[in-house]
Amino acid sequence: MKDTYIYPAIFDFADDGISIEFPDLPGCLPCADTIENAVKNAKEAMMLHLYGMEEDGDEIPEPTLFNEIKTEKNQSVLLVEAFMPPFRAKQHKKFVKKTLSIPAWINAEAEHAGFNFSQVLQDALKEKLGIE
Repeated sequence: MKDTYIYPAIFDFADDGISIEFPDLPGCLPCADTIENAVKNAKEAMMLHLYGMEEDGDEIPEPTLFNEIKTEKNQSVLLVEAFMPPFRAKQHKKFVKKTLSIPAWINAEAEHAGFNFSQVLQDALKEKLGIE
């Protein structure tokens, strides 16, 4: 099991959207309506697919070399990278305890407002990291 995987993906551009195929990962077939969403969906789908293979004990194939991928006129190849440790941890829903310090007046205001400190910290970290 590796921490980082990089696989070529074939992006197929059509009038009704973008379909994506991973030649080395049969069944991993995300799609999208914009290039930005296509790149995001390709990465998420690849991580989920690889995670499932890891969990099932399946052999994970070596990626096809970039220059060996054959495309058609409406297709482009993009290398998609997946860093797996945070994704794996997210799937297991494991939590860690953190000790932190905040000013007393903020603590008093937040407690009075009924904030869930753990949820606020999670939301703030996700926003800062640009993740969902």
